[in-house]
Amino acid sequence: MKSLTSKSSIIVRISVALAGIVVLGMSTMLISYWLSERAENDSLAINIAGSLRMQSYRMGLLAIDETPDGAQWISAQQKIDETWSNPVFIPFLHKKPEISELYTRAADNWRDQLLPAFNMVKQNQNALTIQNLHVLLDEHIQLLDALVQTIQQDAEQKVRGFRLVQIIALFATLLVSAVVMYSLRVKVEQPLNQLTAMAKRISQGDFSHQIPIVSNDELGVLASTFNLMSRSIANSYDHLEQQVDEKTKALQQSNSALQFLYETAKFIIEHNPQGINYDEIISRLGKTIGVSNLELCLMTTEGNSPYLQIKPASEINAELCKKQNCSKCLSSRGVVEKTDGTAIYRFQLTRNDRHYGLIVCRVDEQKLLSPWQEQLIQSATDQLAIGMSLKTDEDQSRRLAVLQERNAIARELHDSLAQALSYLKIQVTRLNKAIDREDKITMEDVAGELREGLSNAYRQLRELLTTFRLKIDGSSLKVALESSIEQLRAQNSMNIHFDFALNNIPLTPNEEIHLLQIIREASQNSINHSGGKNLDIHLWQNADQAISLTIADDGSGLPGSPEKINHYGLAIMKERAKHLGGELMLSNQPSGGVLVSFEFIPEFIKIRQKSGIITSDIFNDLA
Repeated sequence: MKSLTSKSSIIVRISVALAGIVVLGMSTMLISYWLSERAENDSLAINIAGSLRMQSYRMGLLAIDETPDGAQWISAQQKIDETWSNPVFIPFLHKKPEISELYTRAADNWRDQLLPAFNMVKQNQNALTIQNLHVLLDEHIQLLDALVQTIQQDAEQKVRGFRLVQIIALFATLLVSAVVMYSLRVKVEQPLNQLTAMAKRISQGDFSHQIPIVSNDELGVLASTFNLMSRSIANSYDHLEQQVDEKTKALQQSNSALQFLYETAKFIIEHNPQGINYDEIISRLGKTIGVSNLELCLMTTEGNSPYLQIKPASEINAELCKKQNCSKCLSSRGVVEKTDGTAIYRFQLTRNDRHYGLIVCRVDEQKLLSPWQEQLIQSATDQLAIGMSLKTDEDQSRRLAVLQERNAIARELHDSLAQALSYLKIQVTRLNKAIDREDKITMEDVAGELREGLSNAYRQLRELLTTFRLKIDGSSLKVALESSIEQLRAQNSMNIHFDFALNNIPLTPNEEIHLLQIIREASQNSINHSGGKNLDIHLWQNADQAISLTIADDGSGLPGSPEKINHYGLAIMKERAKHLGGELMLSNQPSGGVLVSFEFIPEFIKIRQKSGIITSDIFNDLA
């Protein structure tokens, strides 16, 4: 970049040009002022000198007047003397020799010739003196005319000089202005146009243009800076394009990886792990990371060889794993092993300390996996492990559910049919003894007990079958309860009113099943034993965030020993209530009938309370 000096500065040149124009203008003004100052009294001098002619004629008229007025004569003589001594003639007498000479001649002629002639005519008015006065007056007037003409010529000369100065100043100003305009056009306008054009090109993305440097003034420095800026922007733009290409490639890789992980997770969720097409997953994983040699081996926890092996399409050796030590693969994780120019990566499928298999990746030793490729393979193995772990957990949950259901069936059979059959067995023993004794009365009594016991056992069996068939098919607890209540309404004539207010509270399947069974059992008891006409069922969440249930009828109420009435059903209901963490209460209402009340805190609220997420205000809002 060229250095900037004071002589090359465009500001200095423009300042000098403006200063020259100002100096020229000031000089013109001063000269014009001086010339006008000199010509200021010329017109007055011409008028005064011209008035001497008129005054001379007037003196002549007064001199030849036959009835002269002495006062007028004296006044006229004083006035003409004052005119000859007027200060307006002083500058001409000192600076203009021609005018000074003519003024002196005319003044001397007035004093020496004409004034005495006027006095003589005034004293002796004869023809000779008057004739002589005329001659002298004509000569004097000629001298005055010459004086006036000379003063006028001097004034005209001053005006011509003033005009000349004005013309010279005009042309000088035009010349200086033309030079300044040309300099501004060449030194300022053209470089600015070049800078503007380059700025437009830069705004349009053209960074190749360079401005020729023809001067080292400010615009030259600016042009050099523009050139440097254009080159720098071009370099930065190229660098940014390279970075954008790299980022775009990285984003495409990330997008492909995310798409693969999303589709893999969706595929695992939608399909049973035993029905997952592992070939497709491994094939898509290889395409995503650009590696074709991927192998998947799935193994049991206790097994030492894979029960499922997905080999790359190029692999023709079906006995691959048998020729290798599987314990070596299982004991290594994320280790790169280089053998015969091939790098081997191993990614284990593990979750919660449970091993499900591994993915083996083989690449060229010169083309190792990049971090994002390793991360994607590891994420895929984690997803597969999670899917298989979820399947294991689901199988375990199903086993526990089956065991719980079996325990519930055994418990209800024990509390109902088992006790009824035990009672019938006792009656049969009594019947055998009565037969041995031929006790007819006892036999008839036992026969009645057996008939009643069999009827009760048959009814209990039907109720148990109905209970076992109860289910919540995924719609909602409310739908299942309404369906069960509709069945009860169809079996009797009681008016059953159902109020469900748990639309915004999530319940676990276990809680829903127990609530359904309790409501059905309590309703069945009211229908069978209360003898009432109305049954009210109310289920809601109270202000303490607990789930409350009330079942009330308007029947005869509880007897002295309520356990004797359908005692197995009451026991089962209390046991179910205990499983939910609450206590089932039975009581007689003051207005008549039985009130069954139950209250428990759902699992959802317990978990939230332990984590400290829900406050009492939120609980009240939920209630």
